[in-house]
Amino acid sequence: MKKTPSDLEIAQAAEPRAIVEIARKLGIGEDDLELYGKYKAKLPLHLIDDEKVNQNKLILVTAMTPTPAGEGKTTVSIGLTEGLNKIGKQAMVVLREPSLGPVFGIKGGAAGGGYSQVIPMEDINLHFTGDFAAVEKSNNLLSALIDNNLQSKTRNLGMDPRQILWKRVMDMNDRALRQIVIGLGGTANGVPREDGFNITPASEVMAILCMAKNIADLKEKLGNIFVGFKWDKSPVWAKDLNARGAMALLLKDAIKPNLVQTLEGNPAIIHGGPFANIAQGTNTIIATKTGLSLSEYVVTEAGFGADLGAEKFLDIKCAYAGLKPKAVVVVATIRALRHHGGAPKEEYNTPSLERVEKGFENLEKHLENIRKFKLEPVVAINSFYSDSEEEVELVKKKCAAMGIKAVKSEGWAKGGEGTKDLAKAVVETVQEGKSDFKPLYDWSLPITEKIEIIAREIYGADGVDYTAQARKGLRQIEALGLNDLPICMAKTQKSLSDNASLRGRPRNFRVTVREFEFASGAGFVIPILGNMMRMPGLPAVPASEGMDIDDNGVISGLS
Repeated sequence: MKKTPSDLEIAQAAEPRAIVEIARKLGIGEDDLELYGKYKAKLPLHLIDDEKVNQNKLILVTAMTPTPAGEGKTTVSIGLTEGLNKIGKQAMVVLREPSLGPVFGIKGGAAGGGYSQVIPMEDINLHFTGDFAAVEKSNNLLSALIDNNLQSKTRNLGMDPRQILWKRVMDMNDRALRQIVIGLGGTANGVPREDGFNITPASEVMAILCMAKNIADLKEKLGNIFVGFKWDKSPVWAKDLNARGAMALLLKDAIKPNLVQTLEGNPAIIHGGPFANIAQGTNTIIATKTGLSLSEYVVTEAGFGADLGAEKFLDIKCAYAGLKPKAVVVVATIRALRHHGGAPKEEYNTPSLERVEKGFENLEKHLENIRKFKLEPVVAINSFYSDSEEEVELVKKKCAAMGIKAVKSEGWAKGGEGTKDLAKAVVETVQEGKSDFKPLYDWSLPITEKIEIIAREIYGADGVDYTAQARKGLRQIEALGLNDLPICMAKTQKSLSDNASLRGRPRNFRVTVREFEFASGAGFVIPILGNMMRMPGLPAVPASEGMDIDDNGVISGLS
């Protein structure tokens, strides 16, 4: 039997076009490109045209609650873009950048898969154009300024070392850095205090980069970062440390979106990379608006299930940027439906109509949720070799009963040829004009009411409980004047609830807010549900162990 090539082998076999040629398809001249070799370029912010942004069509790709392996949103997003171009539509995909943590950990890269990939795949997954490094340095500059001020005798702000909430970051899974003590070794080494590291995608600087509209907005947001408290209990902001100018300077190139291409030579923008379970999980506003300024159809994705990435994309990003999606594609897999129907991991690939029917409750809830935003969903059944026709037809039938189109998507195996039917269904849905986007809640509502709306409407919870620490956080939100900010829930991606073990469509449960974090610069409040890790650890056998590079520079083992 012929061996199926790996994602890396497929990407390495491709013959990419020069990026100047890809840019030419968008009407961009070479003078507007900042070239990073032959196949990558940064785009200037002046290409954004708000009139075109409002005219063109934004398609969001999200998913049902995923299995640990993920359900292929990025693959479907890229495949859908190829399919739209195949049926004569001008389309491009706008995605997030991968984090090195998952690449070397367990999940792998984030450049799509099979014959629905963005290239150069190795570069995109490994450092790319240096945006993550710039975010890391900007974040850690603020950390250095904080500790420098603590021991200053002439410009000391009077910060309480026990009440500094800002953490350092690095883009690697390293559990040993979650809680550390710094400043040991004598007075020359600073003031001893507890500190810790988050992974770079969890940095508020990453969130700010993704929410900023331009350089001026970026600087304002960086200045509004909440650092901690003084001894007199008054707040300290990054602007008090005169940090914003230098932090923005380090992001001068990172703020520009990155242009690459799909395997079929269609344009793709990749920019920004916050996680969706602990941050907003979507690419930058600048990237999305750049795409909409240059292309009739823009396909973008939001991380994890629709209860996380999509909710945040719609209630935070779209509400802030004035974006109005025209349709939402919800990715489902037969494997995930079996999982939510009770299948153990070793039986994910075992056909079972009974488990698929039971697991459909999870997909059904996500579809109901999308309609709460006055948007019309389309279901993409991301095809796997173990799917049975009977299972696929059952999903189509149950979606049809809800008045929703469900289409088999074969982008992994066939590229654009395998997604033409999905593309047609998306175009039909857009042309039907049923979508009239409206956020789920008004930002001016009290914090607890906004949390309650998300918990009840999106998760299906009966209510919300708060720990004593969370109630203290609510008082701090009030004191800091952050009541009118939107909500960015930090919650497990494994369940609609805050209990990772509850599969399917949980009922008769409450969620608990353990504590709050304040992304005052990015412009949202983060209620933390459960023990969410902002610095992941590596698995017992990290993916990195299977990676190598030979004397000719050829990479192996990257997925």
